[in-house]
Amino acid sequence: MIEVPKPRDGCPWAFYEPSTPFRFAVLILHTSTNQIPDLAAELHRHNLAACVPSAPDGWWVKDAEKHVVESVLPWMRERWKLGPRSIAVVGVEAGGQGAVRLGFKYPDSFPVVASLDGAFDFHDLYGEGTPLDGLYPSRERARQDTAILNIDPYKVPPHIWFACDPESEWFRGNDRLVEKLNAYGIAHTADLAGAKPGAMIEFAAKALHSVSRKLM
Repeated sequence: MIEVPKPRDGCPWAFYEPSTPFRFAVLILHTSTNQIPDLAAELHRHNLAACVPSAPDGWWVKDAEKHVVESVLPWMRERWKLGPRSIAVVGVEAGGQGAVRLGFKYPDSFPVVASLDGAFDFHDLYGEGTPLDGLYPSRERARQDTAILNIDPYKVPPHIWFACDPESEWFRGNDRLVEKLNAYGIAHTADLAGAKPGAMIEFAAKALHSVSRKLM
């Protein structure tokens, strides 16, 4: 894991642009400690642009979610002249739950979502002195705002991927998400034996190509 890169070129967030023409991009959401995997080689291999914004609270809910939807996403579309379904959102830990949660809430904007060790049960940290204590008035209110409780079985992103190491503190939440999606009959890909960050980017790249073919 590396620290989120510093913004450049007068932009309020970090970004990466391939040196060759590209059609797709990924929005990468950092962990609660402001870290992301080193994905440079994978982005280059799949010819993907990327944007890495920063969330002061680290959890990608409330104001951070609004910032992504109202500011970051429009910037990516405008800068790179991307179509409405040409951007995937991915993340790790807090960013992983944030990515899937965004997909469940805004599937038309995020048709491809992917998470690595997603903190889907983040309400379990309520009361332990994390920024979550200031974001929600109670543990129950936090639970009600988790990705799992934002699932609308009639309106979901067509491409959902998540993976979690069995030793991760977030494993139970990932297992619970599998159970919920299976109960609703929602298509998804889950790897609960653990996966590398490269698999997350590979999924995003292939899924974006799949979405583009269906739009033709």
